[in-house]
Amino acid sequence: MEIVGWLGVAAGFLVAPPQLYKILKHKKTDGISRVTYSFLVLALICYLIHAISIGDMVFITAQSINLFTNTIILGYLIWG
Repeated sequence: MEIVGWLGVAAGFLVAPPQLYKILKHKKTDGISRVTYSFLVLALICYLIHAISIGDMVFITAQSINLFTNTIILGYLIWG
């Protein structure tokens, strides 16, 4: 079953990086909600804390990657 978790990590990695690439390429964040990304980053922090507390490496990896990428996007939305 662990392979299913790793497949989920791979699929999740296909979500935020394309958005970040679009922001970097076009130097625009039009149409992207700061509020949505703020709550998303907060949720990812909570998920990561939970993943660490239960020691699940699949979950820790997934949440770390998502948190890193979405925090960069949020930074561009706030200061970009």
